[in-house]
Amino acid sequence: MAEYRLMVAPNGARRGRGEHPQLPVTPQQTAETAAACFAAGAHALHLHVREDDGRHSLDAGRYREALDAVRESAPEMAVQITTESAGLYDVAAQFACLQSLRPDAASVSVREMARDADLAARAYALCAEAGTQVQHILYGPDCIAQLRVWYQDGTVPGGMRDAIFVLGQYNPPVLARPEGLAVFRDAAADLHLNWTVCAFGRHEQSCLLAAVAAGGDARIGFENNIETPDGGLLADNAASVAAFVQAAKAQGHTLKECRS
Repeated sequence: MAEYRLMVAPNGARRGRGEHPQLPVTPQQTAETAAACFAAGAHALHLHVREDDGRHSLDAGRYREALDAVRESAPEMAVQITTESAGLYDVAAQFACLQSLRPDAASVSVREMARDADLAARAYALCAEAGTQVQHILYGPDCIAQLRVWYQDGTVPGGMRDAIFVLGQYNPPVLARPEGLAVFRDAAADLHLNWTVCAFGRHEQSCLLAAVAAGGDARIGFENNIETPDGGLLADNAASVAAFVQAAKAQGHTLKECRS
């Protein structure tokens, strides 16, 4: 039995409505999804925004529009932006996004930041000064090793201990499985991270249940998975959230109290 926090990632950088008609793309669609997912139990939203043609964007103006829409529809929901490059943006663009928005929370890929160590140090310092809650995106032991070095040399402030372990991958597709969590936990054991798990593919729910049972938090949503555990299509993000909350409850786990 454990308490956990639940974030929803309703769209991501790559999927479109052609893959699922209920995947939100516009600010209004995202805002409506946020409200439904908050009502279903998700305490926070992992926010991506898109260009007019559907491509992943780091545009500060688009982020502000989406943030305003979500705050109106789900005012008590915490919101985390992403600085993910999705193969489109360099570290300078990621830094510019953080500098312009100075967001309450942001996910930042260690692997991507390592492309420019000097800018990485500036980005983490900016987040510390702005009070941005950074969640380190960790794709495997190599990312954890880099994060360890950055704690040691001061590139990353010692207080930035939030991280997300990414099980599986989008392209080329690798289906996440619960046993994949052990690699991350073993590699990061000495770092005392506050960790969350997201998982690609139809085993998402079982991976997240394993994470909660092991003392972590969970991130769910169409960014990582649009299927039910038996391979059917989920109705929408809120249905995914609700099903997970029910499955976690059946195992004796409870949601932590939501706070904005």
